[in-house]
Amino acid sequence: MITKVRQAVTRHLINIPGWRARRRIVVIESDDWGSVRMASPEAYRHFLSLGYPVDQCPYNRYDMLESNDDLEALFEVLDSVKDKIGKPAVLTANSLVANPDFEKIEADNFTNYYYELLTDTLKRYPNHDRVFELYHQGIESKLIKPQFHGREHLNIGRWMKALQEDDPFAKEAFRFRMFSVHPDSINDNGLEYMEALDYDTNEQLNSFNQILVDGANIFNQLWGYTSASFIASCYIWPKEVEPILSQAGVKYIQGTVVQAVPIPARRFEYKYKYHFLGQRNMFGQRYLIRNAFFEPSHTPAIDNVGECLKRISVAFKWNKPAIISTHRLNFMGSIDPANRDRGLKALGELLKRIVIQWPDVEFMSSDKLGDIMDENESK
Repeated sequence: MITKVRQAVTRHLINIPGWRARRRIVVIESDDWGSVRMASPEAYRHFLSLGYPVDQCPYNRYDMLESNDDLEALFEVLDSVKDKIGKPAVLTANSLVANPDFEKIEADNFTNYYYELLTDTLKRYPNHDRVFELYHQGIESKLIKPQFHGREHLNIGRWMKALQEDDPFAKEAFRFRMFSVHPDSINDNGLEYMEALDYDTNEQLNSFNQILVDGANIFNQLWGYTSASFIASCYIWPKEVEPILSQAGVKYIQGTVVQAVPIPARRFEYKYKYHFLGQRNMFGQRYLIRNAFFEPSHTPAIDNVGECLKRISVAFKWNKPAIISTHRLNFMGSIDPANRDRGLKALGELLKRIVIQWPDVEFMSSDKLGDIMDENESK
């Protein structure tokens, strides 16, 4: 009972400070698009047979590079619901634009890191030959709006160190052209090398400059525009990357109310910095704060639709936009088609109930919300 009361209070507290508007705005921010995760159903079964608890981690259980079928099914659901001015629901697809070039890394005996563009990664997967074309169709139809999530969803320094030291778990995952599978016994804080902007040395910290500049340039090359917003992998980033992102054209930083700031020389230990919606940093960038969550694959035991609607209602009571956090895995079906079916059914129900409960709702992408905030500080 006490826990529920605290949760209810917290839902209100995170919506009190910051920018307000008397508009019913809904933004859906979805992370991890473009990144490799579980390589295939065969890879999943292989690691399960070795005793890896991949069935206990929803990302390893369901998440895989988005396929033709995944995008087509997602777009159908998004297009099925329209807001007050007839616009369909739009997904802010926070995208990675590159992945490790496993062949080159192996050919160089794990001495140096190499990456390949998303478009090259797609060529290595079956049923992915139209993904890039579908993305552009989705952008044109205003069903999806890619935004910058980083170059790779990978802590390059830590991963390469593990490979160079012949870490058996890193090497076994590498054999399947993956980097993210660990058994529970490995002390990686549960992050599985996904914490792209965490670091152990100044050399790694300094490397983020080139990684982010490269990534932003590739993003522009792939999608044809500069990303106005960015979200850090695992909500972890040092303050040093913010001016780099600003120079790359990023005006808005997505995240939750809490930012994990790495503590130098103290691995997986962080200082926690709190933000509120519309807050500006010293570079003029605004923070966009997620205040609702929709993760049916991650939390199947709860009523994801009902809980998300409750959070949206709280946001609207405080005259705040509802910024919904979700992840790609909820809509992926290459490993388990039933996962995609469940996730999209729930998403469709959520969207329909939103427009019924709030007929004046407006669907928009994260960058559009940021632009509105810049145009009008408060309404």
